[in-house]
Amino acid sequence: MRRSSVLVALLLLGSAPALAAEEPSGCDKFKWPIDRERGALTAPDRAKLSSGNELAALPASGITLTLVPPAEAKLPTVPERAPKDGTFAGFISFKNAPKAGLYTISLSSDAWVDVVQDGHFLKPKGFSGATDCEGIRKTMKFELSARPFVLQISGAKENSISVAILSTE
Repeated sequence: MRRSSVLVALLLLGSAPALAAEEPSGCDKFKWPIDRERGALTAPDRAKLSSGNELAALPASGITLTLVPPAEAKLPTVPERAPKDGTFAGFISFKNAPKAGLYTISLSSDAWVDVVQDGHFLKPKGFSGATDCEGIRKTMKFELSARPFVLQISGAKENSISVAILSTE
């Protein structure tokens, strides 16, 4: 009896990696069209900003944000997910927020995103990501009010990242 239990346990453990969900791969695996976001993230005219910059309005295209080690980033709010050692972080403040509505916030590479408005973390209304899609790694939908907000990036593996914030309208 004991032998069969051990055998069943070994079979289940051996199949565990196959049961784990694999991340989608390829640009066609996103949950919604990403052409605009991908174009903004790869546009040659992206503004280059340092962590801590304050912008009066959303840029018309994507931006490239220079990141620093988390201890140097001075993020205004402690991230919801603690950054790992050896990663990078940064933030941008938007003082004249856009009109209220649904916006996509997209990243060129993997990182954690916190959107803070009125002192509260906003929860994404949707999330989609895929590997092996040049220029974009993930995109999220956030409902923004027409008030200032802060975009925080943490857990990035490189010291810069492209970001695009676009209205869905």
